[in-house]
Amino acid sequence: MIPPLFLSTGRVVPHTRVKICGITNPVDATVVAEAGADALGLVFYPDSPRAVNLAQAQDIAGALPPFVQIVALFVNEPAEQVRRILASLPLHTLQFHGDEDAAYCEQFRRPYLKAVRVRPDMDLAAVCGSYSSASGILLDSWQEGIPGGTGKVFDWGQARRAFPRPVVLAGGLNPDNVGRGIELLRPSAVDVSGGVEQSPGRKDASKVSRFIAAVRAADQRLNGVSNDD
Repeated sequence: MIPPLFLSTGRVVPHTRVKICGITNPVDATVVAEAGADALGLVFYPDSPRAVNLAQAQDIAGALPPFVQIVALFVNEPAEQVRRILASLPLHTLQFHGDEDAAYCEQFRRPYLKAVRVRPDMDLAAVCGSYSSASGILLDSWQEGIPGGTGKVFDWGQARRAFPRPVVLAGGLNPDNVGRGIELLRPSAVDVSGGVEQSPGRKDASKVSRFIAAVRAADQRLNGVSNDD
């Protein structure tokens, strides 16, 4: 369960976690951490323009301050390769974006997120229900042949229902729309990549700061807290 943020007034503000995905270098990792992100994502999918190898990932991990989580993203990766990376990096959470079933995800005995690419005709609740062991369900946009990072927003109306696990909202988020997504769906966390970039794999410090500020502002609005409180 996501812990609330307590104000000096005694009121409780929802605290939406922020993950910045697709980090490819230590400089961007430092920028993201200093901006206040809760987690960063490393993509171990060779076809992605944001992919990193193990040596790059180790450099990134070495640049992080304490308590910033590292999430490793995989797409239909052989289990032995996942284990090799797990043995070489201080990973907190695994994120699976392919056709992995629950048994595959559970075998690593590590908290995991299962990405579900939302299509108009799918039974979203049934698909998500197959992953009751997941730490969270990451809702992303569907596009043929692309397992994630499409930069497109799915129909958020499909996700206005109860889910068996906490929801991580992804898919086309940016500083201008993330607040609306939070207010509509009340996710436990949000996940962004392209929406805070200057080019694929290179983050824009200003966009990262604006994104996180928009998340915090949405959290405050949900509890009726103004900037003056």
